[in-house]
Order: sequence, then structure tokens, then C-alpha cells
Amino acid sequence: MFQILLLLGSLLLHEEASLAAPLVKGNCLPTCGGVTIPFPFGIGAGCFLDEWYEIFCDESTYSAVPMLKKPNLRVLNISLPDSYGRKNGMISVSLPMINSPNGTCRGNGSSTPVSLNGSHFIFSESRNVLTTVGCNICVLLDDQKSAIIGCKSSCKDDKVVRKMTCSGSDGCCRTTITPDLQAFSITFNHEKGPAKNQCEYAFLGDRSKFTRSPIDFNKLKASGHFPAVLEWGIAKSSRAASEIYKHGDSYECSNFSFNSVYRKAMPFLQCSCRGGFTGNPYIKYGCEDVDECKGPTDPCPGRKCVNRPGSYDCVERSKTIKFLLIGMGSGLGVLLLLLFLWLLYNFLKKRKEIKLKERYFKENGGLLLQQQLCSSETNVDKNKLFNSKDLEKATDNFNKNRILGQGGQGTVYKGMLADGGIVAIKKSKAIDKGKVEQFINEIAILSQINHRNVVKLLGCCLETESPLLVYEFIPNGTLFQYLHDSLVSWGARLQIATDVAGALSYLHSSASIPIYHRDIKSTNILLDDRCRAKVADFGTSKSLSLYQTHVTTVVQGTFGYLDPEYFQSCQFTEKSDVYSFGVVLVELLTGRKPVSFLGDEEERNLASYFLLSMDENCLFDIVDPQVLKQGKEEGIVAFANIARGCLNLHGKMRPTMREVASELERIRKLENPAIRHGNTHEKRETSTRWDSVGSADVISLSDLQPLMSSESM
Repeated sequence: MFQILLLLGSLLLHEEASLAAPLVKGNCLPTCGGVTIPFPFGIGAGCFLDEWYEIFCDESTYSAVPMLKKPNLRVLNISLPDSYGRKNGMISVSLPMINSPNGTCRGNGSSTPVSLNGSHFIFSESRNVLTTVGCNICVLLDDQKSAIIGCKSSCKDDKVVRKMTCSGSDGCCRTTITPDLQAFSITFNHEKGPAKNQCEYAFLGDRSKFTRSPIDFNKLKASGHFPAVLEWGIAKSSRAASEIYKHGDSYECSNFSFNSVYRKAMPFLQCSCRGGFTGNPYIKYGCEDVDECKGPTDPCPGRKCVNRPGSYDCVERSKTIKFLLIGMGSGLGVLLLLLFLWLLYNFLKKRKEIKLKERYFKENGGLLLQQQLCSSETNVDKNKLFNSKDLEKATDNFNKNRILGQGGQGTVYKGMLADGGIVAIKKSKAIDKGKVEQFINEIAILSQINHRNVVKLLGCCLETESPLLVYEFIPNGTLFQYLHDSLVSWGARLQIATDVAGALSYLHSSASIPIYHRDIKSTNILLDDRCRAKVADFGTSKSLSLYQTHVTTVVQGTFGYLDPEYFQSCQFTEKSDVYSFGVVLVELLTGRKPVSFLGDEEERNLASYFLLSMDENCLFDIVDPQVLKQGKEEGIVAFANIARGCLNLHGKMRPTMREVASELERIRKLENPAIRHGNTHEKRETSTRWDSVGSADVISLSDLQPLMSSESM
């Protein structure tokens, strides 16, 4: 507690001393229009690091306006990372809105989004949201890497109201953006066609502006701009970075987010003065020592205060026995008081931790899950509630060296439980409070899945801010790594395709409640020690009631695997999973990646290039040499026809996963007669082969095992 009091005092002194610390280089202008301009930003030649940090002070209006010259954005505020790691370097700017090409508000805003490519700025994921204004439209943001996000806006009678809170049903919707976003494109989709005489637009904006009061969107439309927040830093290899490392021990730099719970890596370097120093770390000798002894209060009552770099010492003024005895008595009293305060602090800390765990448990739906565990109507008694301390110990306190992978739904760590069992622990992103019941129901459903080709959910922990899900550990990595980093036999490819098809068929039609995966891709297919496939990552999956045929959702998925029909309609069906599986089949057949930015333009999207090759009878020009060497021509063609059927642009013309699984099993037996059954008197079954327009040729099969045997359950 005594140290805490000293720290609070040093914070006050730090803030007072920062007024005198240097922020700009030499005689450069420190402000423009009331906005402080710290280096590496600057006004005029020699005052900024490079062209991205140049500020132009526009004095053509009655008051000066600072402009970030390279992207031509008005600057509202610039902040440095502070000395105590409480915030990152931020720059608040006025960002133009992106107007729909079919709307009526082309006079304001812009038709194309601002690009920060080439800079060391990113749109802040924690501070900004994507906002859409308009009636019955679905706006999608493509981050030009691998992620597509969006939201759907609707309103009554196709009339946008004057003031909105962006709930999704009042003519405005909003959603979070992807991390490390520097450039993006916007697509406007209409459910009923473009509305007449309607102004439709989207923009990235500071989420804090939505929490104060409903926004008057008539004023916003007239201005054409909205405040947004950029995070900034400098390149590790820049001249400024090399200078900083020479300045001494009053600076520290990191490429991790200062205020991120998970220490998220940033694509640039951020520097700050160490504790006990204040100023601008980007200027040589710009961090000054804070003299704690000259503060408004005496940090050493009855003693002499001696300042030293980054801290201070308290020295006794008198050496007499009287003062020594008084000092010893006072010291003992202070020691006992500190011991009491320390015990009290630990007690309150533990109590606070318990209360916090109870709060997180309730917010994450723990009570609802307990009800389901105690219910005789469900079979979730096998699901286990894990303790957060045990999972922290299992992952070495979520050490970054234990990370197995990261995605849009969270981070996966390798862990060892107390009984020696190896597991995969997924640290999910925070749950939307309105979707807690849905999240718990999906945990209950996924815990009942018992299929040999689906990664088993072992349990969860709900007493942390972000839920922790515990899965069985699959040792041999992902299909993407296996396929693109080593030679894979044709037989192994057939086995993997059959395993995944069987798992999806089970989820779609054999589970107690139909489940749509919604993110089938080779990186979500894991391989065990026998190279048998297991479907993983159900973070975006959806369960349906018995009579539902589709779900209408915000568009989520991975570029290259995303169903074009789902992209247009925002309606996800079981045939959307079929399309994504078709892309995986083409990966297995060709050994190519789903998206490539090398080669000719027609080869960049694997699905489109495969369909074009099929139409031009050039299939064997793109098939992997390993497949051509080991496979039979009949089997390869049949396999390609299945993939072509799955990739049909019309979802209704695609086969079901049950049909796909049966056909793959037929091809596997055709390629390897040794796995056929010897009983020739079994009933002959039929399987279907699909062509590019969805027509079917029926061929006769015999000796097929049932798709869902007791072994697979």
C-alpha cells in the first residue's frame, strides 16, 4: 500500500513535469489550431520523420486546421504512448464517409475508402466500428487480406429516422472491424434492389461517439465526415528507431499493444519514456527525469529527499540517538501497519477475484449451463466445467510459446492438464450479452457431438472475461500445412476427403439438431497421429431448429472458400458448407492454395480456375503430379465431378453432404479394391455423380458400408 501511495504521487509529478518536457524538434511549430503536434509528426521541412507524418497547417479559414498531408485527413488530436503503458499512440482524424453508388448522397463524403497502405498507421480495432446507414442493405468490408465482415440494416417503411442508436432495425447497423486494418473495400448489397431517393453510406467511426447520445444522421450526412481513430508507430528499421536505441535507459520500445489483454503484436514499433521519466521518446534525449523531491508534497516527511534517475531516496537528517530511537519506533510501527495493510490488501484482492469470477460466470451464461448439466433431458453431463487456475497452469499462464494458432474467433493454446492429458485450449473473444443463451446452447450441442471425424469438445471455463473452451488435442497440425508442405499420396487424400464429408454429413443430417459449420477450410481440418481428418473450429457454427432451412446472419467466412450465393443473400444454408467443402476437394486434387496472387489473373481464385479448366477439358493440366502418378483416371475424373457439383453457383443444384460422402466412399473403393467387402449378395446401392449444371448420372454400387456406422458415433 505504501508503494501504491508513492506511485500515485509520482504520477502526479509526472503529469506536472510533462509540461516542460520537449515534444518537437528544434524550433518547429508545436501546435496548429489548438492541436499539439509531437514528433515524429511535424509542420515544415525537417520537422517530421517522413512524408506520412507531415502535418500541413491550413490557415485559409478563420481558424487554423491541421491536416495529415499524405492521406489528406483533418487531424483532431495526436497522443504519444504514455510512460506507464496505459494507452497506445493514437491520432484522431476526420474520416470521409463512403457513399453507395446507387444512393443519392454523392455530394458529400467519398466513393472510395481512405488507404493507409505503405504507412505505419492502422485503423484502431478497439476504438472503431464499421457503421452502415440505409434501408434494407447489407454492407460488406473486405480487408484485402483474408477476412470479410459486415452488417445488415433495416427500417420500417424504408424510411431512415432522424436520430439513431444503430441497433440494426432503425436504419443503421454497426459491427467491429478486423485487426491491423490499413486498407479495405466496401460492397453495398440490397435485399429488394436499391431504394429510390435514399442516401446510403458507410463509414469507420470512433465507437465512443455512439455511447453518449443518439446521433443526428441528418447533420452527419451533410458533413460527409465522422471522427475515427488511428494507431501509429514507426518502422523497426527506421533511422528514428536506431537513434532511440542509442539514447540510454530512459526509453523503452515494443511492437506489442500497450493496453491489450493478450499482448497483441502490432505491425510497427511504439516507444515511451520509462517510469520516472517524461517527455517524447522519439526525440534524442527527449525523456527528462522527473524530480520527485520538488513536487507539491514532501515524499520524505522528517527526512531529506535525494533525487536519482527514475526515482528518489529518503535520508535521515540527524544522527542523534533520540531521533534514531524515534525512527526505530516509527519504523516498527510503519512496518506493522504495512504488514496489516498488506494482509488486508491480499484479502481484498482475493475477494475481488472471487467476485469477478462469479460475475464473469454469470455474464457468460454459467447458470444456464449448470441448469443444462442438471437437466435429465440433455446428455451434457459429460461436459466438464474447468477451473481458470487449472487452465492457466496448463498453458503456463497462456504463454505465447504455447500458441497453436490464431483466428477471428480467438487464440488456441496447447496445454497439459494435471492428470497429464494434452488438450487444446481456445481463448474465445468476449460474448455479446444478447447472444449468451445461444452460446451456451451451442456448447451443449457441440458437447454431444461424438463422431470420430469431429474434434471433441471436452469442456469449458466461464469464470474469465473471455470464455475458455477445452478440446481434444490433435497432434499432426492442419490439412493446409500437410498438403502444401509435403508429398501426400492419392490414397491419403481420398481418405481425408471421405472423413471430412462423413463428419459434415453427420452434422447436417444425423446430429440431434442440424449444425452448419460456416467456416470449412483446410486450416480448420486437423490430422491425428494416423493422418485421419477431424473437423475443428466451431466458433462461427450455427444450430437450427428442426424445420429451419437457413440462417440469416452477418457475412462471415474466409476469402476463397466463401459461397457466392451466401455473399449476395446473407442467407447461409447447408449448401454453403457444401461449396466450401468443394474448394477443399479442389485443394486436395490440385495441391494448390485457394487464393494466390502470383501468376495469371485467371489462376488467382482456385475455384474459378478449376471450373474453367473443367469446361475447357483441361482437368489433367492442373491436377497434382502426385495424384496423376498414383490415381486411376476414372477415379480422378469422378473426384473432380464431385468438386464441380459442390461448386455450382446455384445452391439448390449442389449435392447434399450425405450424397457427397457416399460418392467419395465409392471412389475410394474403386481406387483400392482391398477395402471392398467380400459379400457379393448384399443389396446393390446407387450413388450420384454431378456435372457442372447439376444434372446427375446414376451408377450402380455394391458392397458399401453405411455412412454412419456405430464405430463412427
